[in-house]
Amino acid sequence: MTAPARLGQVASHLGGTKAPRTQIGVKSPDDVVIVKALRTPITRARKGGFKDTTSEYLLGTILRGVVETTKIDAALVDDICVGNVCPPGGGATTARMAALYAGFPNTTSVQTVNRQCSSGLQAVVHIAHEIQSGMIDIGIGAGVESMTQFYGPKHKMIPDTLSEEVMAAPEAADCLTPMGFTSENVASDFGISRQRQDEFAALSHQRAEKAQKEGLFDAEIYPVKTKVVDKDGNEKEVVVSRDDGVRAGTTAATLGKLRPAFSAEGSTTAGNASQVSDGAAAVLMMKRSRAAELGLPVQGKLIAAAVAGVPPRIMGVGPAYAVPAVLKKAGLTVDQLDVVELNEAFASQALYSVEKLGLDIARVNPKGGAIALGHPLGCTGARQVSTLLTELKRQDKRVGCATMCIGGGYGMAAVFESEH
Repeated sequence: MTAPARLGQVASHLGGTKAPRTQIGVKSPDDVVIVKALRTPITRARKGGFKDTTSEYLLGTILRGVVETTKIDAALVDDICVGNVCPPGGGATTARMAALYAGFPNTTSVQTVNRQCSSGLQAVVHIAHEIQSGMIDIGIGAGVESMTQFYGPKHKMIPDTLSEEVMAAPEAADCLTPMGFTSENVASDFGISRQRQDEFAALSHQRAEKAQKEGLFDAEIYPVKTKVVDKDGNEKEVVVSRDDGVRAGTTAATLGKLRPAFSAEGSTTAGNASQVSDGAAAVLMMKRSRAAELGLPVQGKLIAAAVAGVPPRIMGVGPAYAVPAVLKKAGLTVDQLDVVELNEAFASQALYSVEKLGLDIARVNPKGGAIALGHPLGCTGARQVSTLLTELKRQDKRVGCATMCIGGGYGMAAVFESEH
C-alpha cells in the first residue's frame, strides 16, 4: 500500500464529533486555565550554556521559577507531571528530587511520562485531565531534557534483544527506523526538495534571530544561574538567559553547502533538522474558579487535545493528522488558528504538514522553531505552550495550536486560547 493510501486509512479514524467541553470565547468557572507557562533558555547539547548542568537542576530551577513569578504557595500544588525521554528509569527519581529541591513539600506528588517528542505536551494535558476530573485542584505539567547528559552514541532507545515474531510484522519493524531516515522517507515519498528544506530552515533561524534581537522571548524565559567548565577544567558561575542555538546570518545558500547526514543521496542535513539540546519548561494550571480565589492572573486555557497515529516509517507527517483531529474536537477550522507552534523535527516533515494542512506560513512558528531554537525532546511540548501564549498576547490574537510529530508514528496537537 502506498504512503498516501495508508494515510487515507489514518484520516478515516480521526475520532469523534462530540461538542467541546471548553469553548472559545466563553469563560466558565470549570475551565482549566494556565496561570503561568515558563521555560528556561534552550541551549546546544554538549556545547551550550547547560553542557555542565544536570536535568534535575534544570527542572528544579524552572519549577522554582513558576513559584517565584506567581507567588503561589508551593504546598497548594497537588501533582507535577514531567515529560522526558532519555533519562534512565523514566527520570522518575530525578523529577521527584527536582521538585523537592525547588521547595515543593513532600506532600506534592510527582510523576513522569514518555510519549517521545510530545512528552512535555502530554504532561500538560495529563494534568489538565486530572483537574477536569476533580482528582486534583492545582498541578504543573512540565518537561525537561538534558541531551548532553543522556543522549549520545551509548544511549539505548531500544532493547538489545527483540522478539523475532514481532519484528516479522512490517510496521512493528518500522518503529526502529532512525528518525533521520524517516525524514528522508517523507522527503522522497512526497517530493520535498533539498532546496525547499534549506529555505524553510533558513527562515526558522532568521525569524528566531529577529525575535531575539527584539526581546520577544524575554517574557517566556526564566534565566538560569548555573556553572560551566571551560576546556582547561576551570569552573565559573554564569547566568544563561538566551537560546544559544540561533545562528545569525543563516541563509538557504549557506545551508545548501552541508552534506546529507543520513544518506549520501539524501536531503536531510544537520542544518535542516532540529538541534540536539538541553532545556526545561513548566505550565501551572488550575480551574478558573480556583485562580480567581487565589487572585492569580490567567494566561490562557486549554481547549482540546488529540493524538493521531500514522505509519512509523513516515512518522513526521503526524501533525497533518493530529491537527484536524483536535480542530474537530474544538469546533474550529484551520483558518481560525492565529498562531501554530509546529515542532520542526525536520524541515521535510514540517513542510509536508504546513502544506497538507493549508497553513499560512506567516502564522507558523513566527519566532522560529526547533531548527533554530533546539529540540530538547521531553521539554519541547511544554516549551511550545509558553512560546505560543506569549506570542498570541504580543499579537493581540486569541487562538493557537501546539503540535508535533512523534517517534513510532504519531502526531499530537492541542488548541489553546489566550486571555489578555
